[in-house]
Amino acid sequence: MQIKILGTGCPKCKQLEEAVKSVVKENAIDATISKVEDIVDIMGYGIMRTPGLVVDGKVVMSGRLPAKSEIIELLTK
Repeated sequence: MQIKILGTGCPKCKQLEEAVKSVVKENAIDATISKVEDIVDIMGYGIMRTPGLVVDGKVVMSGRLPAKSEIIELLTK
């Protein structure tokens, strides 16, 4: 699984990155996590607000910080 965190470095973007890393580790999810900080690359995903979460090339969430339970659901469905 390829996971990308879209964000320029704002506090919510950093919180999402830490939450995703925690969920992946706690649930033994086989995933590669990367951070996309370039605004042009972020806009290429078609989101207008960060943070964004991309799983296997598909934007699954943007513009808010999801609860940990929601992250688990997004990564395991």
